[in-house]
Amino acid sequence: MGEGDSAGDPFGEEVVRQIARHMNEDHAQDCLLICRALGGRPDAGRARMSGLDADGIDFVATVDGHDVPVRIPWSRRLTERAQVRHEVVRMATEARESLGIAAPEGH
Repeated sequence: MGEGDSAGDPFGEEVVRQIARHMNEDHAQDCLLICRALGGRPDAGRARMSGLDADGIDFVATVDGHDVPVRIPWSRRLTERAQVRHEVVRMATEARESLGIAAPEGH
């Protein structure tokens, strides 16, 4: 585990920061779709990833000009960083399907 804390979370602060930066800079639309479809915030106008741990991912969604926390659990408890990508891709795919939106070119 190494990078996590003693409570069993394999994701240290720097890892979470790196993943959040990547999600917010390169996958902002996915963040929004995930919050709309899977996070119970169909009225969100924007969303950004704010954190994650072994059990789920956190976002801040903007709804009617107000920031609202959104927590979405992973499909299973994660034990390593590589699993995050798989889970986020799964969530984005489910969100697009739920909202009837085609995947972007090249996906």
